[in-house]
Amino acid sequence: MEKLFERHDTYLSEVPMDYIRDFMHRIDWDSRLVIVKGSKGVGKSTLLLQYIKKNFDADDRHVLYCSADTNYFTTHTIVDLVDKFVKRGGQWLFIDEVHKYEGWSREIKEVYDLYPKLHVVLSGSSLIQINDGQADLSRRMMHYEMPGLSFREFLKLDMGLDIDSIALETLLDTPNKFCSYIRSLCHPLEYFSRYLKVGYYPFYFENKRVYYNHLEDVVNYIVDVELTKYRSIDVGNTRSLKALLQVISQMTPYEVDIAKLSKATGISRPSTLKYLTHMEEACLIRRLFADLKHVTDLQKPDKIYLDNSNLLYMLCPQQPEIGTVRETFFANQLTSAGHTVEYAGYKSGDFRIDDNTVIEIGGADKGFTQLEGQNHSFVAADDIESATMRKIPLWAFGFLY
Repeated sequence: MEKLFERHDTYLSEVPMDYIRDFMHRIDWDSRLVIVKGSKGVGKSTLLLQYIKKNFDADDRHVLYCSADTNYFTTHTIVDLVDKFVKRGGQWLFIDEVHKYEGWSREIKEVYDLYPKLHVVLSGSSLIQINDGQADLSRRMMHYEMPGLSFREFLKLDMGLDIDSIALETLLDTPNKFCSYIRSLCHPLEYFSRYLKVGYYPFYFENKRVYYNHLEDVVNYIVDVELTKYRSIDVGNTRSLKALLQVISQMTPYEVDIAKLSKATGISRPSTLKYLTHMEEACLIRRLFADLKHVTDLQKPDKIYLDNSNLLYMLCPQQPEIGTVRETFFANQLTSAGHTVEYAGYKSGDFRIDDNTVIEIGGADKGFTQLEGQNHSFVAADDIESATMRKIPLWAFGFLY
């Protein structure tokens, strides 16, 4: 236990506190059992440590942070740790990277049942399953999906601009007021293109020169380690998955042809559909459907994007198609802000949001032809600073969270 507390102290002493993401306030920390899921690199470990440092004294031994991939757990179980911790007065236990502990859900369920006064906070891969057959934690556990940085958060870290997020409804109702306010603080287009290329993962600010190397390592880890272990994909097929990501990075944002995608990667149609499902679970891609209420297993998606524009710029062998970049950004930001995003349909706008709003994406000259007959419809236009009627700058949708 003392070794764990020594590491706990070291981690807390090193965690930066100059910027704490608003995602911290989304979490109900008073719940007895919480898990924060998300892709590798989005900042889950930092979030847990920041919460501890903000809410507990430095020498408080009622709280303990540890990582499930440390050597301690090669000879000790989670149940053993909790038993010792609680007997010493422990009240809050934070376990990072819990997915790396074999059988974690079964032991966490046991801990939950045995120690009703203990608060347990976990972090894990986006592929982690709350109900994995060993223990169903879905009724006991509050779970949260942590995204990467929004454009708003990037501006805070990059420029020190402290701007509150805006609700989508407010942005659509008064876009010119909001855009005028942002323009009074900065020229958003000056920073937007850089965000699209390098601004999504917080580790950009740790070492900007090797950002894409680090991002490539993240993708390789997800494909080579996480997908093979947690989705039982054969190691021999990881090259095919990476080839599939490369092909998706070069796709234009039109309707998906699975037959062509399968042919280009040498993967059978059923395997392609299965891989796409798993890669979306891993936060590598995003599938869009015209009707989410009636999606069936292995159904062909209507559109496919990489999860975020940084992945697009890293994976695409050439300069990515600008329309793909714009739509990737929009889908990512709206989904990360908690909105339901669907394909609006051919010649009916690009996206349907929350089943009641249609938005078409384009450049500065984009018109409203494709939105004729669509109620509550808007154009999200790149390369403009001001909003005019129903045309809103694309960058403004980066302030939703």
